[in-house]
Amino acid sequence: MKSADQIQQSSVTRFLEKMPTIVKCVSFLSVLLLPVIALAAGADTKPMSVEYRDVPWIGSRNLIWIVAQQHLLLAGFVLGVPIFAWVCEIVGWKTGEKRYDNLAKEFTKLLTSAYATTALFGGILLFLLIGLYPKLMAYLSEMFFPSFMIYCLLFLAETAVLYMYWYGWDYMQGNKKAFHLFLGFLLNLFALGIMAIPNSWATFQASPVVVADGDAWVRAWTAMQNPTWMPVNIHRLIANVVLGGFIVGAYAGIRYLLAVSQEEREHYDWMGYVGNFIGVFGMLPLPFAGYWLMREVYQYNQQMGITLMGGFLAWLFILQAMLIGVLFLGANYYFWMGIAHRIPGSEKQYKKPIMAMLVILLLCLGVWMTPHTLVASLAEAQKMGGTHHPLLGVFGVMSAKMTVANIMILVTFMSFIMYWRAGKQETAGWAKAAKVMMNVLLAIAGIAVIVLGVWGYFVPAIIRINYFSVAQVLIVGFIMVTFTPLTWLLLKSAKTTTEMVWGKMPIRAGYSLVLNAVMVILLMSLMGYARSSSRVHWHIYGVMRDTSEYAFSPALGYAAAFMSLNTFVYCLLVSFIFWVATLGDKAKAQQAKAEMSDVPAGAAPTMAGGAPSSRENIESGILENHK
Repeated sequence: MKSADQIQQSSVTRFLEKMPTIVKCVSFLSVLLLPVIALAAGADTKPMSVEYRDVPWIGSRNLIWIVAQQHLLLAGFVLGVPIFAWVCEIVGWKTGEKRYDNLAKEFTKLLTSAYATTALFGGILLFLLIGLYPKLMAYLSEMFFPSFMIYCLLFLAETAVLYMYWYGWDYMQGNKKAFHLFLGFLLNLFALGIMAIPNSWATFQASPVVVADGDAWVRAWTAMQNPTWMPVNIHRLIANVVLGGFIVGAYAGIRYLLAVSQEEREHYDWMGYVGNFIGVFGMLPLPFAGYWLMREVYQYNQQMGITLMGGFLAWLFILQAMLIGVLFLGANYYFWMGIAHRIPGSEKQYKKPIMAMLVILLLCLGVWMTPHTLVASLAEAQKMGGTHHPLLGVFGVMSAKMTVANIMILVTFMSFIMYWRAGKQETAGWAKAAKVMMNVLLAIAGIAVIVLGVWGYFVPAIIRINYFSVAQVLIVGFIMVTFTPLTWLLLKSAKTTTEMVWGKMPIRAGYSLVLNAVMVILLMSLMGYARSSSRVHWHIYGVMRDTSEYAFSPALGYAAAFMSLNTFVYCLLVSFIFWVATLGDKAKAQQAKAEMSDVPAGAAPTMAGGAPSSRENIESGILENHK
């Protein structure tokens, strides 16, 4: 065994080896802080006499843009992960399968690594807002001060519960498991409050309401009850689940690509499947929540809705369609690879349905990303008779886009059902009739969605929005709500024809999980810019005008560059969080190797019954004890 001096010397050596990396990180942070240092050096000595302050070189709005986007993305991950970590823990507790409890613990390990980073960016954002936009923050503080206090209390409570939940995991087993699950429930409850309160501040800026006279609590509550607060709460809750699921899937995909043992490959293959399933599970209802939010925006202020959907921001929704389309393709592709490589013998059975699904998804994506008006020269516009293409212009309106969005959701849901049923043979006497009924319902639903979409061209917009679009959503929701329990009942008594094989997925499966995560980050960055730009030259729409030099909406190309920058920076932060989360595993593996090297070659003890134990058995036992 190594002595204490040797261990200390090796630790110092490893630290000295990492000194160049540490110096680089400190230098990088110093460069980022130079504008802030310059700002502090030139700060006004009369803070109440100014409405705005600027930051040299980068600009105050750009700095706020970057820091706020990183905080929101990190917060989305921190708020989304506890939900399915807690659900996985409940599943493990009810079923007795230890792997679900281990998976929930690994999810929480990622959460603890990201929590401090999220709080750090939140603190930086707060100080920057107070320093750079004092007038705006003074108004919001006057309006929402009681909610500030509640937010602080919730943050303290969540921090305490998170630490108890993580550090008490191994201790709270057996009879104490119920209390640990209760801590998980409190963690998610406090997280919902921490998400909802700041949402009210942001949505009040986009859709302010008339605040009646009253005490501070009445004024704050009235301001919180603005028209877009609840739609944003639902939309962000679902989006956080999607973000957390796909990022966890990306983490599993990277660990799968770096795995050196078959056991690691099997574990991270299964973890990648769970992460992708969670992301898809949240992605299916997300367009419906977004549609509800846009409907509330139109009802609050039609001009704001036209700015978003019909003005210069309308092209953002073409980019959104491309990103969502790639996300749908990536999620379905991962399901299809699972059928081909995890379930032997199923590839030939589902080859034709998979090809049909791929064609439908590509056609729907083509319709979804078709713009309403084309960017054309004067000569091209004269040949077309305007900016609308005589053929493709039909696909540029919302009736077509809502139709193809619902069809893509149906196809993705059926990919999951197909994956679920692969490798199993139904034995129930009513199975054949149930499958026929499901096929008939699916066909009727698809036809009904298309008919309503085509019919929407011939009715007033109010009818299409309030009735036809809602009917399409209800039809798709009915299919999902009906097929899920029916499939579960069919497979409950089904005979397994092929055992699931983990760890055999090709390397492109890991890349597809990473791609899905990047698409979600880009998508959330894009929609954050769209919601903020809908206020145009107002800090608080119709109440407080932006009189700074940045009182304009950035051009789409400029905004796209910042979306890409934010995505790149966030990926770097998440990579750092992943690296920190794996340090403990590396230390345990090194300790296990050190213990194995100290086992003498001829000192293997005798097994019961007189059979000598091999050195390999001892080594495997040591490794198992350290997992």
